[in-house]
Amino acid sequence: MRNFGLTCLALVIILGFGFLIAEAKVTTFTIAGSTSVQPIIEMLAQEYMAQHSQIRINVQGGGSSAGVKAAATGTAEIGMASRQLHPEEKGLWEFTLAYDGIAVIVHPTNPITNLTTEQIHDIFSGAITDWSQVGGKPGPINVITREEGSGTRAAFEELVLKKKPIVAKAIVQGSTGAVKATIAHDPSSIGYISLAAADQTIKILKDDIKRPFLLLCTARPTGAVANFIEWLRTSEAMDIITAEGLVPVK
Repeated sequence: MRNFGLTCLALVIILGFGFLIAEAKVTTFTIAGSTSVQPIIEMLAQEYMAQHSQIRINVQGGGSSAGVKAAATGTAEIGMASRQLHPEEKGLWEFTLAYDGIAVIVHPTNPITNLTTEQIHDIFSGAITDWSQVGGKPGPINVITREEGSGTRAAFEELVLKKKPIVAKAIVQGSTGAVKATIAHDPSSIGYISLAAADQTIKILKDDIKRPFLLLCTARPTGAVANFIEWLRTSEAMDIITAEGLVPVK
């Protein structure tokens, strides 16, 4: 009986060590930054983890500027940005995941079907303030924008406003989802979001404004991080990216 007890104890110890060894083999890394890049990275990370049981990928938002900072300081192994890097941010290792469109959106009941780039410029800079000035029903235009540090905002300001400031009375929202939800509930509003996030709750007026989705690292990645980024160039990953309305980089 004593020998049986010792044998059971030995088995428990062996199994315990085996469990600890298995747990020790799990590799975890964090990807943080742009809330526009976040949804597609979450999808890609889920697929990658399903194929690689010993990898855990933690995806967080925070905005493009936060993603750049996370990569630069090493608080995340990969940063996400939905804009080109500013001169003072250069020096990070860059990987272009895909290209995304910025969609200018309104409430589904808005009778306007199209706006020129010039009209969008004038609305967001404050020169046009009433829907009747662009062929709509009379009424004030409620401008919705992203917060400072948002890659979507930075790209929109550069590509549409040509660095001119957004009108001071604009309502500021902290994420792509918040902008979309605001537009979906306000018939007088106009805003902009990642084209990949557009759905039937809003109406798109313009969708040909393009910007990059970047992944950033302090230096060229190695190990598990490098393997994940290499996988993002496979046909399997590109199929996922394309299905979400993005243009993959080959």
